Amino acid sequence: MTAIAIDAAFDSGNIEILAIEGHSARLAIRKDRMAEFAQWFHFRLTAPSGQEVQLKITGLGSSAFPGGWPNYDACVSEDREYWARAASSYDENEEGGTLTIRYTPASNTAWFAYFAPYSMERHHDLVAEAASCEGVDLVRLTQTLDGQPLDMLEMGEGDKQVWLYARQHPGETQAEWWMEGALECLTDPSDPVARGLLKRCRLHIVPNCNPDGSQRGHLRTNGVGTNLNREWSDPSAEKSPEVLAIRAKMDETGVDYAMDVHGDEAIPAVFLAGYEGIPDWTDAHGEQFYRYQRILDRRTPDFQTKLGYPKAPAGKANLGISTNLVAQRYGACAMTLEMPYKDLADFPEPEQGWSPERCKGLARDCLAALLEWLETE
Repeated sequence: MTAIAIDAAFDSGNIEILAIEGHSARLAIRKDRMAEFAQWFHFRLTAPSGQEVQLKITGLGSSAFPGGWPNYDACVSEDREYWARAASSYDENEEGGTLTIRYTPASNTAWFAYFAPYSMERHHDLVAEAASCEGVDLVRLTQTLDGQPLDMLEMGEGDKQVWLYARQHPGETQAEWWMEGALECLTDPSDPVARGLLKRCRLHIVPNCNPDGSQRGHLRTNGVGTNLNREWSDPSAEKSPEVLAIRAKMDETGVDYAMDVHGDEAIPAVFLAGYEGIPDWTDAHGEQFYRYQRILDRRTPDFQTKLGYPKAPAGKANLGISTNLVAQRYGACAMTLEMPYKDLADFPEPEQGWSPERCKGLARDCLAALLEWLETE
């Protein structure tokens, strides 16, 4: 009989047990269904309290983003509310790349995940609570291939059409923690940022673009292995009904400003990606994005502009990516917000690293920057 047990048969659970011996386990990450992506993990450990366990997640050299593992510490919680970091180390030469997690539980159970999970039940609570607020409308955009609703929340009385959407990649749970912070701000009648935005804007908010991948414990795809953030130029009911429905609604409303919220595996920073390289790029259009970026950089030390993605050359932007397509199709100031799985390199917090709490705080900073951006147009 082993001293520990591991389970993952729950919402967003993902791990395969290769072997358990004493207080050690060898594990592997299950790939997304009908796809080759693997990086997200989420499982429960049952073990004697006060005794160190060693968990080895193997085969990570062939994961979706091997650069995400060096200097990464796994997320851990014993109450599923407060998520800290467990000491972890990565050896690229051990069993095809192995992350070793060492942890001593204070109780006899602990949950481990690539980032703090955001369950579909919490998602439904978030949507229900926001929809019950005065002035908020719930729109069911479509049904996913697994039969789940794809929900959007609308609010505000202004002329500017603002779109906020998150979690096209389901394993990037940072994005829905950000959404929780944004909705808490926007539904607070005493918040001056919310009052300013609701006066100037009509906001269209999709807290989770990929319910199927989220529930299945996928990193990057929906229930049939489609990477939604490569489908925006030609979405289909068979492969990407989520994008098809969102884009159709955008066609109805138009888009002035859009933020697509994500997480990045390797880069230890919060940063924005714009739409350089779209066919209709002009310097004046691009300056809208750069001006927002400068405002956000000034407003919070959690944001920076030194680290990020390379800019696409002129005319070479991938229009399958939402930010590029939305900027091109609607003339919008569009952007992708990226948050880390690791801690921030230049502003670390050792116990939690980048955390749900910091995601939520960043959301209000982003909304405050948007209000300033609108006020200083």
